Amino acid sequence: MVEKKQKILVVLGATASGKSDLAVDLARKFNGEIISADSRQVYKGLDIGSGKITEEEMKGISHYLLDVISPQKIFDVAQFKKLADKYIEDILKRGKVPILCGGTGFYIQAVIDNVLLPEIKRDEKLRKSLELLSVEELFKKLKKMDSERAKTIDPKNPHRLIRAIEIVSQLGKVPPISSLDSKWDVLQIGIKTDKDVLNKRIEKRFYKRVKEGIIEEAKKLHQKGLSYKRMEEIGLAHKYIVLFLKEKILKEEFIEGSIKEEQKYAKRQNTWFKRDKRIKWFGLEEKKKIDRFVGVFIKK
Repeated sequence: MVEKKQKILVVLGATASGKSDLAVDLARKFNGEIISADSRQVYKGLDIGSGKITEEEMKGISHYLLDVISPQKIFDVAQFKKLADKYIEDILKRGKVPILCGGTGFYIQAVIDNVLLPEIKRDEKLRKSLELLSVEELFKKLKKMDSERAKTIDPKNPHRLIRAIEIVSQLGKVPPISSLDSKWDVLQIGIKTDKDVLNKRIEKRFYKRVKEGIIEEAKKLHQKGLSYKRMEEIGLAHKYIVLFLKEKILKEEFIEGSIKEEQKYAKRQNTWFKRDKRIKWFGLEEKKKIDRFVGVFIKK
């Protein structure tokens, strides 16, 4: 007889889609605890800058993998998977439902598909030479070395481009994603949002983050030792915050550039998620339908 796998939930969607609120709502209804699957929210002090959920918004639900590491350090998918697996096992042992919630597609896939991740050590000598190149030169170099990886990477993210080149240099190419058997029975709930509606939500939310002090937070992180170079690697709004703090652009340009960057990021997120046909998509207005769907999954 095949052993019945334990169940985990995933709530995913683009930035500003409303996934954090939905995950909290489901955790309260189905005795769950939440593991964040966000590549920026792992960084300590990057609260407003990463749109991190507040204590008030958590509504008493335990959250994990927030504030894990200093933003001065690198945190990758292999580290995420190791910690996420540990928290999922712990939540299940306590008879609760683990809810993986976030918008970093590869982090989610690594966990739910039990992806095998190559252990490639950092090559500091190679990195120093690559850091002298522009983002366009990095992308061109990767494309020449591994055209397949170049098709799926964010061409504007120097940190990911350098890491991909590092892996290709050691392995000959970025290995295709291969998986072990999934450890759990997984239900993925995706939040579908009209493109124009989502873009307006991103814009509204970013103005709110400016009022809350995203610039002041970045200044404080820089004063504590976070270099402008590392801030640029973190990406999205921080690329423009650096330009603003260096007085190379006006505040209005910083806001406009950041909003466009987040909107482009949301588009990339949705492109990634659309590849996975197992995701069940719902609008936020379908909460009763989501509750019924999750309820049937948990009980079966």
